[in-house]
Parts: sequence; structure tokens; C-alpha cells
Amino acid sequence: MIFNGKTLEGFITFWLTLFSALFLLLIFSFMWHLELWAWKIVIVTSLLALGYIVAIVRFRNVIVASFQRALLHIEAIRQEDYKQYAKPAFPKGVVGKFHLHLREFSQELSEKKQRYDQHAFLVYQLIDQQDNPVMVLNHKYQLVYANGAFSQLYDGQPWQRYKHASTKLLGLRNTKSGWQLKSQNQNQSERWQINQSAFIDSGLIHQLLVFTNIESAVRSSQVKAWQLMINVMGHEIRNSLTPVSTIAETLAARVDNERDQAALALISERCQLLLNFINHYASLSKKITLKYEVVSTERLVERLTGLFSHLQFEVIVKIQQIYVDKSAIEQVLINLIKNADEAGANIVTLSFHEERGRSFVKVVDNGHGFANLENSFVPLFTTKPEGQGIGLCFCRNTIEQHQGKIDLENNLSGGVTVTITLPQQS
Repeated sequence: MIFNGKTLEGFITFWLTLFSALFLLLIFSFMWHLELWAWKIVIVTSLLALGYIVAIVRFRNVIVASFQRALLHIEAIRQEDYKQYAKPAFPKGVVGKFHLHLREFSQELSEKKQRYDQHAFLVYQLIDQQDNPVMVLNHKYQLVYANGAFSQLYDGQPWQRYKHASTKLLGLRNTKSGWQLKSQNQNQSERWQINQSAFIDSGLIHQLLVFTNIESAVRSSQVKAWQLMINVMGHEIRNSLTPVSTIAETLAARVDNERDQAALALISERCQLLLNFINHYASLSKKITLKYEVVSTERLVERLTGLFSHLQFEVIVKIQQIYVDKSAIEQVLINLIKNADEAGANIVTLSFHEERGRSFVKVVDNGHGFANLENSFVPLFTTKPEGQGIGLCFCRNTIEQHQGKIDLENNLSGGVTVTITLPQQS
């Protein structure tokens, strides 16, 4: 059927054909009234019909072309190509006005896209500046971007290795309570809290997953609590010990009895030692001003083995240098070797190597190990008769301020393995 009331093409074709047929019928009737030869009537009518058909097709195509050009413009907009404009078939009138509004709409969308692109660019810049792992999933829930801290989740591997990976491959599950990280290491899974938000990039909704280390947050709260406690205790102890020490020194200068002088000197000495202890511990959780430099691992080993000449050292050096604060890392290793010495070790293994973009320093001894490994980093906790419980706390604070971590593990054959993980920096 020629006429289709649902299409503009059918509407135009039907009515033009109808008017043409009526006009041809009128011409045919007029020529028949003039009693012209039949063959003349047929020729004239056929020529007129052919002309009308060409005119109808031409008229229909011109009208439809104006909409087809608009459709091309709309398709370009849908493809986010805002630089292409369709030239209207009729630059004036309602068609010209329609194309003008379409161009204005295209320009408005182009400006909005620029703003969205700027916002997305800022989002990616902020992601790169975060210390916590951050992932970006596209509308298909595939990994399209992450920051450098991503390696903390997947054994030091860069995020580019997992690009376009699905959430299943990443070990992520979206549950009713939110996103969860499913890892082979149960402790690794439980230590991360995942917060989710969304943003638009290239016209598509992307998911932003921010990972927060719960262990670090809890430990930070513990450190603050311990620091507050020691500050309060330190204030009270200083207020009590300072006058006691002063009085003891004054009395020692007045008495002539050597026994009394020795007793008063002992009191003054113990007061000073206790004050030094309070000051030392109060400084453990404070921010350290690190002076990074390239440190030769061989020179570092020479200094350490020279300080503990009575111990037997086994050295494995697979990297020539590390980028750290020399004095800070040296003090950490001295504390660890001293702990091994005090634990009855006579053989200490020092190893330096790189793996998956990180530097590893290991201290392994053959001593008796830790009796209570869980509380080894708790300040003031110690199993040594004369220990103060601040050595390992200092080590962890120093390593974490290097953006690294320190792990302790009792060996099956006896002794302890201490693993220091440091980020590689240039």
C-alpha cells in the first residue's frame, strides 16, 4: 500500500499521487471532449504522468533529505562528535529553525562534556595521589584504572597486569553489605574495608572503589591512645620525679656520711633514668623527618657485622642499593640483630632482594623465637627481664613512615624471620 499514515514519506507520496491522478483525469476528460485521436490522448497523458512521477519523487526526496541530514547530526551527537554539523536543505523557515536549535543543543552538550571530562580528569588525579588502594570499574564491572597502591592488594603486582579483568578475577564480591575482597589469605581479606561511589566518564557510569586498611586505622587509634596515656603519665611522673631528684641532690651535698650520699645519688640517678625512659617512649610515635638517600647494601652489611663481631653472619645480597633514610634503617636493623643476640642466636642471616616492584630486607636468626608473637609490637610489652618493650615499636614506626611494613614469624626450626618490605623509589 502506498499510503502509510505513520510515515512522512507515505503521507507525501499518497497525497501528491492523488492530486496528480485527479489532474491527469481532468486533462484526459478535456482532451476526450475535444475528440482528439486516441493515440494523442495516450501520449500526452503518459508524458504528463511521467513528469508528475519525477516531480513527486523529487519533491519527496528533498523533504525527506532535510530530516536525513538532521538524523546524521543526531548520530554524530550520539557518538560524542560535536564538530560535525548538517547543512539544512532549507536554511530558512521551520526546517532552518529546527537545524539551528539542533546545533545549539550540540554546542550545549559539547560544553557539558568538557566539564564532565575535566571532572573525570580531576578524579583520576586525586586517585593517583591517594595512599590507599583505589580501583575504577567501568559499566561492565571491569578494571580500567587504579593507583600505585593497588599493589598492596595483589602481592606487589601493578594494576596494568589486571587491566580489563572482571571482579571475579580480582576476587571482589558485591554483597548486600557492600563490596568485599575475597583473598586466599584470610587476614588480607579482613584488613580491608571497601567504600564505593560512582562518577561519569565518557558518558558511562564508572564505579570507584576505595580500600581502607582497617589494621592501620586500628593501630593508629591504639598509638594515639598509648601516646595520650604516656603523655598523662609522663606529666605526672615528671612533676613527681623532678623535685625528688632535686631534693636528693641537695641533701647529698649536705650530708657527710658516704652511705647516705651513695643512697641519695642512687635515688637521683634512678629518677633521671626514669625521666629519660619517659622522654624516649614519648618520642616513638612522633613523625620522623626522613632524609632519603641511596644506601649501598654492601656498606650497610659491613657496618652491621662490624658492630656484632661475636655473631656469625650469612649474607645474601641480590640488590646493590636501597633508597631509605640511612641512619633510621641502620638503627632498625641494629635493634633486630640485638634482639636476636639477646634471644640466644649465634647465626644471623641478612638478605636483600627485589620482587614485584618492592625491596625486601630479611633478618633470620636461630634463637628461641618469640613466646608471645601477637603482642610483640605492643609498647611496654616485653618478656625480657631488663627489657623496656619499645625496640620493636620503634622499628615498626620507622618502617611504616618509609611507607613500608614489617612482619615477624617464628621459624619451625627455631628462631625468628623478620621481613621488611619497602617501596622502590627513584
